[in-house]
Amino acid sequence: MMNKQVRVALVMVLVFVAGLALAGCNAGQATVGVLDVNKVMSDSPKVKGFQDQLNAKGKELSDQLEKDKPSISAEEFQKRQEAAYGEFLKTKQDLESQIDTTIKQAIEQVSKDKKLSVVLYKNSVAQGGTDITDAVIQKMQ
Repeated sequence: MMNKQVRVALVMVLVFVAGLALAGCNAGQATVGVLDVNKVMSDSPKVKGFQDQLNAKGKELSDQLEKDKPSISAEEFQKRQEAAYGEFLKTKQDLESQIDTTIKQAIEQVSKDKKLSVVLYKNSVAQGGTDITDAVIQKMQ
């Protein structure tokens, strides 16, 4: 569901946040937060809102194309279809960027609230850590 660019951006942010947090505290006192990004993406009302916006944009573009189709040439239809697809992709990228920013801000707030020095992805953790997934979802509202 989440594309590779968003994952890479989130990993970079988490590494940056963790680096800042570790720089400010004794490594012996490190506390680790664990985040289930897939759960955030599936359970967050904010992410669902972004997905709804994207779906609405896709429907709007598709409906307009279907409405115009009978009155334009096949060549013109193809041009408009390509333009609509480009517009859809731009909207998708904008919304993914907003999701990324929202998750980053929530992670930063929860890390500060819970005095965490490191936040890792849940699927990378075999054992331990404080699960902050629900707290991040709450902060995103």
